[in-house]
Amino acid sequence: MATRSEVEMSDAEVDALLSRHETGVLSLARDETPYAIPISYGFDEESRHAFLRLVSTPDSEKRKFLASTPQARIVVYEEGGERDREEYASVVGVGTLHRVDLDDLTPESIAQYGEARRPLFEIWAEGKADLDIELYRFEPERLTGRTVVVDRDEE
Repeated sequence: MATRSEVEMSDAEVDALLSRHETGVLSLARDETPYAIPISYGFDEESRHAFLRLVSTPDSEKRKFLASTPQARIVVYEEGGERDREEYASVVGVGTLHRVDLDDLTPESIAQYGEARRPLFEIWAEGKADLDIELYRFEPERLTGRTVVVDRDEE
């Protein structure tokens, strides 16, 4: 039989998890329609903002969602453990996704986008000339995290 403990993460633990990872899931919603995609991101502990480079084609579903100022969430998770003990941690950010105009870039903000690796999950049949690359800043209203530990009893 497994025992389970669930602990809410402190702000420092949330920031540490977001800083040591570079991929997660971005979920967007408008009206009653959801949309979720894997993303690469950079995280700034001081501002607690995530920085994303999103690539899409002009007629893509992603572009339509981004143009509609959707509600946004970012989820980042990790798992690990040993044979008799498993540990899972996840962070959920709820907030606003802002498109960043290239004219508004500063040397400091450019460094943040350098932390956002090129999109790791995305492959297109279209040529590079048909792709749009836009920069976004995710400003969380709320960042929460929890750690779950499962101890497995051997039978």
